[in-house]
Amino acid sequence: MAKSSTRAQARQRLNTSKAKIWAKEWLDAIVWALTVAVIVRTFFFEAYRIPTPSMERTLLTGDFLIVSKLNYGLRTPMAFGIPFTEINWNGVEFPWTRLPGWQDIQRNDIVVFNYPIDDAIISNKTNYIKRAVAVPGDTLEIRDKVLYLNGTAEDQRPTYEQIYRVVPRERVRLSEAKVRLAGGQIRGTDAQAYYISLTQEGRATVASWPEVSAVERYVRPAEINDYATSPFDFRRGMASNHDHIAPFVVPGRDLTIELTDATWPIYRTAVVRYEGNRVDRTADGGFMVNGEPASRYTFRKNYYFMMGDNRDNSEDSRMWGFVPEDHVIGKPAIIYLSIDTERWLPRLGRIFNLIN
Repeated sequence: MAKSSTRAQARQRLNTSKAKIWAKEWLDAIVWALTVAVIVRTFFFEAYRIPTPSMERTLLTGDFLIVSKLNYGLRTPMAFGIPFTEINWNGVEFPWTRLPGWQDIQRNDIVVFNYPIDDAIISNKTNYIKRAVAVPGDTLEIRDKVLYLNGTAEDQRPTYEQIYRVVPRERVRLSEAKVRLAGGQIRGTDAQAYYISLTQEGRATVASWPEVSAVERYVRPAEINDYATSPFDFRRGMASNHDHIAPFVVPGRDLTIELTDATWPIYRTAVVRYEGNRVDRTADGGFMVNGEPASRYTFRKNYYFMMGDNRDNSEDSRMWGFVPEDHVIGKPAIIYLSIDTERWLPRLGRIFNLIN
């Protein structure tokens, strides 16, 4: 009996030892996997979900993207946070730098960046995604809803979406279901027309319907000023609305601007908030930059003008101004999953699509 009991105890100790070794191996594997995942997420790639329709039809609400941090150069950590959570601390900002990437932001790149106007350490600000329609040194203008860069009208991408005024024939009502099948969405109506968000292809489809007499791009009159009471300096400087913006130059490193009453609202946020200068106005209307009289200012950073592809349903640079280079996170590369958030079904045709 004693020998049998001893053998049982030995087997129990052996099993316990094996269990401990097994648990330790699994724990080591989990810790290693988490460490690798944190390194990859911090320095190389990050997942991002499209939460709003501002980039439709290029990117849809419910698209899940892989964002490369390598293209434009990865940023070293700026602040402390808990990996894989939204928990970040704004109390301490780390010294940081951006390592060289293999490309600069090109005009019309889709870019993920930190929302500049948030009041937080840069990396803790909300993530946004838009298209860089203008880069440093570009002269940008919007005339009757058409974007001009350096005097040339931009090419209209097939995925761009905007509002059209659709006039039906007398005593005819448009079917909302039919509009949706054409890829459109009714945004409003008046006594004579429907206001429908459409791509160019959708516009051609709707224009071909026998119940429709006219389809015209909806352009707000220039005299309607949405910006006069805006909390954003940039908007007040534009003194109009999204469909009409007077020409201005996108600032960039070593680019010099004249400081005037006309230019100051456009560039004030960049000069003061993003480049950290103290600017005072003198009694005669002049400028004092960091205590010194100044009639010009030379920028130290590059800036970008971002717009959504859904041009009439996007909160973008037309509202709050420029995106500084240090707010850039990376370039979206591929859609790894897409969920139709209305029906909660996967969009299988979008999975593994490249983004451009």
